[in-house]
Amino acid sequence: MSLAILHCRAQYGTAAPPVTIEVFLSGGLPAFTIVGMAETAVRESKDRVRGALLSSGFEFPQQRITVSLGPAAMKKSGGRFDLAIALGILAAKRQYPSAALHGFEVYGELALNGELRPVAAILPAVLSAERAGHNVLVPAGNETEAAIASDAVYAATSLTQVVAHLSGEEPIRPACRTELSTAAPASCDISDVRGQQQAKRALEIAAAGGHNLLFVGPPGTGKSMLARRLPGILPAMNNAEALQTAAIESVLGVTAGQSGWGRRPFRSPHHTASAAALVGGGPGPRPGEISRAHNGVLFLDELPEFNRRALEVLREPLETATISIARAAGQAEYPADFQLIAAMNPCPCGYLGDRHADCRCSADRVAAYRRKISGPLLDRIDLHVEVQRPATELLRGDVSGGESSTVVRRRVESAWLVQRQRNGVSNSRLTGEAMTAACAVNDACWALLEKAADRFNLSARAHQRVLRVARTIADLAGGKKIAPPHVAEALSLRCLDRQR
Repeated sequence: MSLAILHCRAQYGTAAPPVTIEVFLSGGLPAFTIVGMAETAVRESKDRVRGALLSSGFEFPQQRITVSLGPAAMKKSGGRFDLAIALGILAAKRQYPSAALHGFEVYGELALNGELRPVAAILPAVLSAERAGHNVLVPAGNETEAAIASDAVYAATSLTQVVAHLSGEEPIRPACRTELSTAAPASCDISDVRGQQQAKRALEIAAAGGHNLLFVGPPGTGKSMLARRLPGILPAMNNAEALQTAAIESVLGVTAGQSGWGRRPFRSPHHTASAAALVGGGPGPRPGEISRAHNGVLFLDELPEFNRRALEVLREPLETATISIARAAGQAEYPADFQLIAAMNPCPCGYLGDRHADCRCSADRVAAYRRKISGPLLDRIDLHVEVQRPATELLRGDVSGGESSTVVRRRVESAWLVQRQRNGVSNSRLTGEAMTAACAVNDACWALLEKAADRFNLSARAHQRVLRVARTIADLAGGKKIAPPHVAEALSLRCLDRQR
């Protein structure tokens, strides 16, 4: 009887929970059993491992083989355990020193001829291994992505190459760390938008403080065009943020690479998207749109057309910046620190308040349309801005669109730096004592806030969000303290409160 123990990680969540693989050889009739909540693809690894061992020239033991994948209560999926199972069998048969695997985590799917195939979700697994201080063995197809996160990555093309490395015959050199340079900002420039000075100002404030923003206006006024310019005025991600975002994409099978590295994600799901598509789910479970927008922007166009239930599931992630998904197959927690940008028409026909078109909607229809967006969700949106049709003369090709995204981004970056030096987070994430200290106001500001709260029936949450926006406006202006003009501008950028 002999026993070999190896380590791997499951693919659920960016935390990549550890999996212990125990291979036990015993007497009796030959049999190959895998236990530990293994799905079909994992159970089928028995045939892949047998074929790979025999075609690579190794002896397949004619004994009872028991492979235990622990913890037993967590479902295992995919072919990522093939290489670990094969190495466990060889270690149990003492075909290489089992001590050579100490401190290693092993990943890879085996072809029947012994070649190693790349697996999904390798980046979060390597990040977890790096935190644990472990070396990582991966297929050559995963080398570039794995080397983004660790200096201790060993890549191989076949099972025989891995065994030669572990036995000391032909050591594999560690992969060189992949250094990725930050991509250029998005090509959409804010100067493409003619007129709309208040909307552009709101977009700058939203970018500077990480605030959620809702554009309200008739069709064709540039709401979507404005929203798509937001990534171009946001600062580039640092390396830690880029790794977080790439790890989420890796769980979905998207390989991290040079293209777009460091550029903030911009996700724009269609209004027919379900609640599971937005927050994540499925048998996996897998990350949804809010996690794919982590450290970036989630744009919801035609906001009232989304399913009411789908919108309501956004309420908690907007506050906590994380989403916990529990399914029968497993539980995963994904980051969801995204900036929500939304757009909507003022009424079902779209022309309420338009100076150039008549609205044919009754008051009841308008009220029913706006009730599709609940008060609690609207409370979590810091800025609601009216976007009107621009004057025709501004649409001429020789009329300047104003400042470029580069100029605006410099001001945004300065405000970001001030906020992080003061509190370590953006103004939209201020809470508790940090918010009390950063958003302290004088009596004149309090009087203005109290008057607005009484007139517009502002909730306590809306009251705090007005203060956070005022703090951002002060930071953009270089002010140390919040002044009445900053509070007044913050209040002016909540048009739905005024209409209510």
